[in-house]
Amino acid sequence: MSKKMSMTTKILIWMVAGLVLGSLINGFATEVVFIQDYLVNGLFHVAGAMFISSLKMLVVPLVTFSLICGVCGIGDINKLGRVGAKAFGLFMLTTALAITLAITVASIVAPGKGFDLAQATPTEFTAKEAPPLTQVIIDLIPSNPVAAYAEGNMLQIIFFTILFAVCILMIGEPGKSIAEGAEKLNLVMMQVVNVVMQIAPYGVFALMAKTFSLQGLGLILPMLSYFLVVAVVLLLHATGTLMLLLKVLGKVDPFIFMKKMRAVQIFAFSTSSSNATIPVTLRAAEERLGVENATASFVVPFGATINMDGTAIMQGVATVFIANVYGIDLGLSGYLTVIGMAVLASIGTAGVPGVGLIMLAMVFNQVGLPIEGIALIMGVDFTRYDANGSECDRR
Repeated sequence: MSKKMSMTTKILIWMVAGLVLGSLINGFATEVVFIQDYLVNGLFHVAGAMFISSLKMLVVPLVTFSLICGVCGIGDINKLGRVGAKAFGLFMLTTALAITLAITVASIVAPGKGFDLAQATPTEFTAKEAPPLTQVIIDLIPSNPVAAYAEGNMLQIIFFTILFAVCILMIGEPGKSIAEGAEKLNLVMMQVVNVVMQIAPYGVFALMAKTFSLQGLGLILPMLSYFLVVAVVLLLHATGTLMLLLKVLGKVDPFIFMKKMRAVQIFAFSTSSSNATIPVTLRAAEERLGVENATASFVVPFGATINMDGTAIMQGVATVFIANVYGIDLGLSGYLTVIGMAVLASIGTAGVPGVGLIMLAMVFNQVGLPIEGIALIMGVDFTRYDANGSECDRR
């Protein structure tokens, strides 16, 4: 009897198939109206958008019930504080290490040196005004929890849910029935996750097929130096920095970890969204790594919201790239400012595709780089923006 193919293998196969088909369409069928209208902007667009929506559909209820279970499962409020403090400290450390590595490598390679601005045709990009740090801190507390849930504001949702769960612990016996109800609802949500995961390979195929049908493999060539430095730093951080921390602090074999988290990595790559990957990460952490439900349910949603190493790396390399393109010397103080701003920005960065470009505008403003430079790197970002900087088309 043949061994049943794993979900990870299925996703990987369909992802590659989407890449190949999309590249072929981009190379040979860009003028074929039927393929463009009914496949690329029809079937691929609809299937991919529905898949992303189905993942986002899971996030808010899953985070809510899993956080309640996680907090109540920890039981001791003092222990909860220790776990939260350690998680926050680790996330800030990895983000700072990520952007420091990015700036160091980018400074050595110097992407953008000799870049001919006359050959670049950047689209107009008007950045949204970045809120001050004081407002970011104020906005952690939802003035209307219902609105926070409706808008999917993850930081506010996490704050309110943790506060609610802590109060369940504080009232003692009367709160046990609420905690038990949350556990049952969490089980239901995990089953919903299992159902949605059955369509994952086909959703990933549609996303990849549309992306490469529209952009093609050749899109990245004009920005190859920037793209390659980002890719190299991402690999160095994922296989070097994080694996070293995993070995030293977690006492876990990095090779076993990478193998068991392979499905999560593929999902994160194909969706470009930390929030959309939360259900897969939770399941992998509990079922494949053996992490306690109480710990995973608390740390995973928390990390997906504030632990933005990839965004930090993109911001670090992009800063060096744009500084080189415009011939601006930021100096040590400028790069230290970028590191600090990126760490702070990661706290307020939503885990959705493309929002890193918006946060990058805040970093550019702080160090005096031209905001219009962001338009130069939009070609190798998966999300297109309209003139106001809002996300208008996921590619």
